[in-house]
Order: sequence, then C-alpha cells, then structure tokens
Amino acid sequence: MFSDKKEFKQAFSRKLRTELGKEVHVATDLDAYRSLSSLVQDEILESWKENYEQKHAQAPKQMYYFSMEFLMGRLLGNNLLNMQVLEMVEEGLNELGFSLSKIEDNETDAGLGNGGLGRLAACFLDSLASLGMAGHGMGLRYRYGMFDQRIVKGHQVEVPDLWLNHGFAWEVRRPEEAIEVTFGGYVNSKKGKDGNLHFSHQGYETLRAVPYDVPVVGYEGETINTLRLWSAEPSEQDILHLAAKYDDYHNMLHHQRKLESISDFLYPDDSTEEGKQLRLKQEYFLVSAGVQHAVRQFEQQDLPYQELPKKFAFHINDTHPALVIPELMRILLDEKQLGWKEAWDITTAAVSYTNHTTLSEALETWPVDMVRNLMPRICMIIEEINERFCKSLWKSYPEDFERIAHLAIVADGQVKMAHLSVVGSHSVNGVANLHTEILKKREMKVFYETFPEKFNNKTNGITHRRWLMHANKPLSHIISEAIGSGWKENPAELKQLMQFRDDSVMLDSIHRVKQQNKEHFSDWLYKDCGILVDPESLFDVHIKRLHGYKRQLLNALHILHLYNEIKSNRDFDLTPRTFFFGAKAAPGYYFAKKVIKLINTIADVVNHDPDVQDKLKVVFLENYSVSLAEKIIPAANISEQISTASKEASGTGNMKLMMNGAVTVGTMDGANIEIYEQVGEENIYTFGLRPEEVLKIYQDGGYLSKDVYEQEERVRKAVDQLVHYSPITKGDKEFRDIYDALLLHNDEYFVLKDMPDYIRAQQKISEDYQQTRQWSQKSLANIAQSGLFSSDRTIKEYADDIWGLASLKTLT
Repeated sequence: MFSDKKEFKQAFSRKLRTELGKEVHVATDLDAYRSLSSLVQDEILESWKENYEQKHAQAPKQMYYFSMEFLMGRLLGNNLLNMQVLEMVEEGLNELGFSLSKIEDNETDAGLGNGGLGRLAACFLDSLASLGMAGHGMGLRYRYGMFDQRIVKGHQVEVPDLWLNHGFAWEVRRPEEAIEVTFGGYVNSKKGKDGNLHFSHQGYETLRAVPYDVPVVGYEGETINTLRLWSAEPSEQDILHLAAKYDDYHNMLHHQRKLESISDFLYPDDSTEEGKQLRLKQEYFLVSAGVQHAVRQFEQQDLPYQELPKKFAFHINDTHPALVIPELMRILLDEKQLGWKEAWDITTAAVSYTNHTTLSEALETWPVDMVRNLMPRICMIIEEINERFCKSLWKSYPEDFERIAHLAIVADGQVKMAHLSVVGSHSVNGVANLHTEILKKREMKVFYETFPEKFNNKTNGITHRRWLMHANKPLSHIISEAIGSGWKENPAELKQLMQFRDDSVMLDSIHRVKQQNKEHFSDWLYKDCGILVDPESLFDVHIKRLHGYKRQLLNALHILHLYNEIKSNRDFDLTPRTFFFGAKAAPGYYFAKKVIKLINTIADVVNHDPDVQDKLKVVFLENYSVSLAEKIIPAANISEQISTASKEASGTGNMKLMMNGAVTVGTMDGANIEIYEQVGEENIYTFGLRPEEVLKIYQDGGYLSKDVYEQEERVRKAVDQLVHYSPITKGDKEFRDIYDALLLHNDEYFVLKDMPDYIRAQQKISEDYQQTRQWSQKSLANIAQSGLFSSDRTIKEYADDIWGLASLKTLT
C-alpha cells in the first residue's frame, strides 16, 4: 500500500487537496475521514480486482453466505489493520496533527444488522478472507437499518437510522450486474415434447435488484472477498411503465416507493398483514438475486450443472434465507430444464443450514396463501418438496401419521421454514455443543432420527483481529511482548500466556492495561455523554439485545437488592461497582421496552441517592452498537452472560469479553459451558438452574415463582418495589406488567428461581475483586484460553466439514 510513512503523508495530503480542496492545517476530522477512507479504498480496489482476476477465478470452490444481517461495524480501522499499515498510518496522522481514533469516530456504523446473528456473519467474513478462502456474503442494503435508539424520560424511542446520509465509503455500485426478481402473477403449465410438464411464470411484477459490493479485506491483504448487498431499485423501463400506468405523478411516485421499500428496513414490523408480506418479500428478494447471480457465475465455467455443488456452496444463516432451496430448484427445473431428481440432488448437495435458536417464535412459518400469492411458482415447488418428502417418510415409517405430520414442511396452512431448511440441505449445524445436543435430543429430535448424518456442531467464534488486536491495542502489545506475535495468525497460541499465571510483572501489566482502558472509557463517556463514573470501581457489563430470556431483568433486580442493602445497612460492605447496560428492544416488544424503562428508573434513583455515595452506579448506554462495544469491552471486569439455561444458543459477546480479560458470571448455557471447560471453575462464576433442569420443568412443571417470592425475603423486597410505593414507582403502576410476568404468569424465564444463587455469585465476585493479584490471574486465564473461540477455528471447521473450501493462498 504505502512503502513508508512519508509516502502515506504525501498521499493523504494530496487526497485532501484534490477531493476536498483543503490543506492539512484547515481540515476537520470529518475531512480527514473522507480523505483517508477514499485513499484506503483506492488501494483496496486495485488489489480487489487483481484478487478476482488471478485468485477467485482459479478457486476450486466458492461459498455464498446468505444472511439477513451483516453487522460490520466501522471498516476504516479494520481495513488498516488487515492491510498491516495501522501503526504507520496512526503515526503519520499524529505528525499531521490528527488522531486516528477521532477520525474513526466520524464513520457511521453500517445499519445492516441488529445483534449476534449479524455480528457473527461479519466475523465469519473476516475469517474467510483472512484464511484465504473464497467466501462471500449475500445481504440486503437497508436504507435505514434497524433504528437509532434514544432514551427519553427513561423510555426507548426509535428514530430512523440514517446511516447512508453521509454515504458509505466502502461500497461500489454495480448497476450493470442488476438482476430481475419477480412477484405475484400466475403459473401456466403444458406438456413438452419430452412428455414432461413445463411451467412458465406469467403476469408478474418485476423488481430490479442492484448490487452494491463491499470489499472484505483479509489479514495481510492477500485475499479480498466481497459482501454483496442488494438494493431494490426500479429501472428506467420500470419508471416509464409506471408513468404510462399511472396518469397521476404522485400515484406513480407512491407505487415506486412501495417497490423500493423492500430494502428500506431491517426486519419490518410483522404484526400486520402488510408487514408480514413485506418481510417475506425481503427474504425472497435477497435469495432470488443472490442465487441467480451465483448461477450466472457458475455458467461462466462452462460445466454441466451436476458440477455446481463441487464449485459453489450456499449457506443459510438461520431460516430467513431458506427460500434459497426452492429458488435454486426453480432455476434448475424451469430455466435449465433439469428433471426433478437431478435438480434436487444438486440443490441438497449445494445448500447447508445453521440453526441459531431453540425459541419457537424465531423458527419462521409463513401462511401458504401468502407464499402462493407472492411467489406462485416457489409455492408450487415447496408443496412438491413436501409431497415427495412425506411419501418417502411413509415408506420408511408406514402409517406413522404422527411422525409424518410432525416432520411435514407444509402443515396447518403454514410453510415451516426450519423444516424446509433441514430437508433441503446436506448439513444442519448448531452453534455450541449444548445447543446442538438440544436440537438433536429435543427441538429437532424427530428430524435427527430421520437424518442423523446431517447434524453437526460448529461452536461460534469471533474475529480476534477486530476484538483484540484493534479494539485493545495495549493488551495486544503486552501479549506479543510475552509470547511473540504468532498468536495474531494462530490465536490458539494465546494458551502460552498460562506460563505467566504466577509472574508478578505480567499480572501487574494485565491489571494496569485494564485500568487504563477503564480510564479511557470513562473519559469518553464523560466527554460524549456527560456521564461521570469512577474508573476505580468494578465495571460490570451487560451488553446484548433486550429479550426476556437474556434476563436483563435479573440484573436489574439484583441492583435493587444491593440498593436495599445499602439503604438498610449503612455499614454494608460493597465493592464499589458500576453497572453498564447496552441493549435495544425490538420496537414491538412491549415487555422488553418496559425493562429498559425499569433499568433507567433504577439508575435515576440509585445515581441520585446521597446514601449510596460512591458504592453503586447504573449506566444505560444509549444506542448500543459495534463501535460502542469496541470501546466498553476492553474496559469490562465482569461479563454478564445470565440467560435462562437452554435458551442461549451460543453467544459471542461472552467470547469478546473473555478475550479482553473480563471474567464471566453466567449460567451453564450456550458457549458459557465451553468457556467453563476452558478456564476452569476458579476463573468463572456460574449459578442457577442447569439446562436439563430447565427443560424438565418446561416439560413436567413443578415450579411456582410465588414459592420463591414467599420464601426469599431479599427477592420479595425487590419484586414488591415494582408495584408498591417506593423510590422506583413513586406510587404509579408502570411496572405492574413486569410484576405480573414474574408472579401472575409464573416467571417464564426463571428470574426469581435463579435470583438467590445469582446474589451469592455476585457476593463472591465482590470479595474476589478486592484481591488484585488473584483477579488478574483470573483475567489472564480468560485471555489465554480464548483462542479456541476465534472465528478462524470455526471457519476452518465449516470449510473442512461442510463447505469443502480450500485456501487461495497457494494460488499465484
């Protein structure tokens, strides 16, 4: 890229002049961002083109990762890191009077995702490129993303996420590669000369999918893959057709906006019929454009279609892109004129599926009538898949009506997308050992009995490049000084840190860096948010989307308990602690939004009570995002991973916090179990019901939340403050619904059941944190054992066991 710092400074100064007409001494941080990102993108584009011409064209196999979310975060620093010029650029900018971190703050997080699903997809893309594998993302270019969260009088208020207002520096629009996607209409059939029925789709509405490509730069810059984002845009021909159809200009514009709305928002509100239709259209729009593009790429190789699975893999990230299966079948049957069995064998060999949840509401179903109206040919293919599948089951399990009904893809007027994903793919994987076992033994037990060879586990991972090397440079330097830099390419080498578990110098360094990170975060929080916190306090961090099973409510009730103890006993010994929450609730999720209001109400009471003084502080971080996570994760002492056991499929926030030296307090759920196995019980705080206990209660009953409420005074006192007159309620009934969920509706997520044991674990944390050396040993053990949770390891397993990908690094 740049041979030295002098060359970089000259190129950067030239960019400022030629693109913005400014000299260095008058340029703002925003000017610097625009010029620096443009300069970096110029360098990437040249290598990107070379990669495709010389490497990707020769790749033995390519993989397309279909996902509704790609939560990429800011790309400037990540690209500089992977191009291995980060330190040089940082130094050069300092000499020119700029701060790279301040420049980075001018980049808006791309509004392409919501939570763990999207961030996992982003980590996977980074690892694919860094390992030199031809793996590309297929997503949607949302105009407004999820939403920007504002906290107004303690309530979450959603405002549009205008992330594209200042442009997206890293995308390249490719209108020449646009693809047509069709909706509605009807299907005609007639018998051909070959004696088979042939189907034609007619009377449909056409929508143009325009690709915007984002380069995904691998570490060392050797491989650059692509995240292709599809945007719904009318063509000039469409606009002329609309003008002819609608004599009123405003009606024409209204219809045009309706067409474009498919790529407006991530996860449209599906509480209405119109919202459901829009969400389903979104999903088909993504997969149709993506599969058509992949087939075009395959056809350039001039191979028979039977070779497609050897050259291309299609991966479904959760059920949202499940229509990849019937769409590929449609192309092979109707456009390429293959027979059913041949098309089916190709499809199932090419497609694989990751299940991310056991929550029933997340396993999508769609009304058959809706699918038929929007995608008539796709619906016919799904029904045919179901018919043939059920017939095969009848042969294997004659007269076992219950089994066949349970496994059917189409039943009770609904299309079951998880069933379609399992039947139409060759691999079904869970994302943590526990999650996969629950799928096999419980949630998908009958499918596992039918297709045992399809099921496998791939425990999630995170890219250590962004979450340690970039987010926590001081810690990265200490690690490299101790064990060398081999861990950067092979994170398993982090285990070598365990030889320093009794080394006072190393332990002091771990402690010092953590304190520096806390001070830097505290300074940022005060300057940007006006919130003052004590960096000497224990930083207790709970950052993830707001959901009942993630149990931010349990954390909030524990804070109420601590507050009560302080108020009733002035001599109560409490290690000073700052609780941080970062979470968005889905706009239509009433209960979750009430919990946000409760947390902010508790914060308002606790933070302004002179009796509490410096013992306790509560901070709700507005508009939690990837870039905010990069700031707080290096500063965290405690990682809150307290989901109801059996509900969290894996988790990746637990891995990011662990890698940065935070110690987990958590249930034995998801990947927490594997973290526990790595670090040992002395370096993690576990509590609460075990997964098998939770599943048994769900199946057999036997839990009454009122029993815990009546027997545990600490629990009762905190819960009563939700409805009785207290500093929290001040006499109103705002939190009555939370109270009722816990007692009247028997506490679905076992908050009260686990609360006494949670209090015990938190008391132990307070005691242990006061022992600085021992705490640093726990922190070091978590860093050292985090290498297993690198997404590089996860991707190698996917590549070897599912996709059949090889590294491009051997190609010249």
